[in-house]
Amino acid sequence: MTTHEVLEVHDIVCSYGDRRVVSGLSFKAPEGSLVCLLGPSGCGKTTVLRALAGFHDLDKGEIRLGGRIVSKPGFTLAPEQRRVGMVFQDHALFPHLRVRENISFGLYRHNAEDKYALADELLEQVGLSALSDRYPHELSGGQQQRVALARALAPKPDLLLMDEPFSNLDVELRERLGYDVRGILKEQGITSVLVTHDQQDAFALSDKVGVMHEGRIMQWDTPYNLYHEPSDRFVANFIGEGVFLPGRLLDPVTVETELGRVSGQKGYHWGTGTVLDVLIRPDDIVADPNGTVAAQIVRKAFKGAEILYTLRLGSGAEVLSLFPSHVNHNVGETVGICLQADHLVAFARDD
Repeated sequence: MTTHEVLEVHDIVCSYGDRRVVSGLSFKAPEGSLVCLLGPSGCGKTTVLRALAGFHDLDKGEIRLGGRIVSKPGFTLAPEQRRVGMVFQDHALFPHLRVRENISFGLYRHNAEDKYALADELLEQVGLSALSDRYPHELSGGQQQRVALARALAPKPDLLLMDEPFSNLDVELRERLGYDVRGILKEQGITSVLVTHDQQDAFALSDKVGVMHEGRIMQWDTPYNLYHEPSDRFVANFIGEGVFLPGRLLDPVTVETELGRVSGQKGYHWGTGTVLDVLIRPDDIVADPNGTVAAQIVRKAFKGAEILYTLRLGSGAEVLSLFPSHVNHNVGETVGICLQADHLVAFARDD
């Protein structure tokens, strides 16, 4: 079965007055896909979302929905004509309406019976059938977000936009809700664009993620590839936790570091002996009582099943490592470690 592109964003430029905030940005979202724009505050991701919704004009480029141009310089199709649903950070529910009425509010072309039938169907899908007669203030944050999702899905939009939808929720709830929302959207076949600064939200929901920096997409890829094969230093630093260790290139696919040799499949074309910065993730370093490398624990952070240790090597360089939490070491202890990295990610040194 073939899919078509529901959303096509081509080379768009957006500004606020004389200040350009989005520069030559392009991406596509195939039918039924969940894609994400991920980046720090001020990178332009929310402006892109506003442009997709029809709230911000383009200086250059075009946006197509279902093959139809909805934005280009000098033309912006009104938001209500785009068949786009939105889920906001603050839920934006009507406080004076019950849950069922909130969901059915925008269904102008349906009679009352059909509106409430559709609302009840959506409430069942988001697991809130028993709460249809409650007011928003009687719901938890996670329940309110589910109602907001159901309301956005009620008009059967061609595209769903989500603006930091879980940022007001606690860590455990946002992770659980993220997986639940992904399941609902995949079941419905809804094409979605998520905007967030939180990589855990991005990874929980998305098929593809675009890491943004200063108005541009630095890398458009799967969550797995963004973590293990970042294309540049910004992506490597922004995604996950890790440090750079100096290393010397032995051959195109092997680098010697203080921790040992790191090999990969991607070849580098610098000359043999070139000094590089090698990305080392916490999961690349494992505890090994018999290991040939000794490191001193300088900090620790308990994370439940694991403890994240900051380790100082003999050279004075510091790295991160995840140990099982049933082996609890104290700050100041020396532990044996070994390198188990199966991806080589290296960059030319910053002089």
